[in-house]
Amino acid sequence: MKDIFQIIDTVQLSEKATLLSEVNNEYVFKVDPRANKLEIKYAVEKLFGKKVVAVRTANYRGKKKRERRADFGRTKNWKKAFVRLEDGETIEFV
Repeated sequence: MKDIFQIIDTVQLSEKATLLSEVNNEYVFKVDPRANKLEIKYAVEKLFGKKVVAVRTANYRGKKKRERRADFGRTKNWKKAFVRLEDGETIEFV
C-alpha cells in the first residue's frame, strides 16, 4: 500500500465542494491517479481520524497548453475523490 501522504494531494475548496459538504457530508480531494477507492478510504481515515462511508472517484484529463510555439503540450492528468463521512462527522479546514 502507498504512503497516505502520497495518496491525498490537496483539498478541493470550490462552491460545489462546499455545497456537498453542507448537504451530503461529502468532502472533495485531489488524489494520486493510481490510488484506488480502498487506499483513499484508508488514507482519509488515518489522516483525519473520521469514519468513511463511501468513496466516489472521477478521472480528469490534463488541459492542452501552448507556449509561443505551434506544438502543444498538456498538463498532467489528475483524479478527484468524493469522500462521504458518517453522520455527525465533520472535517474542519482552516
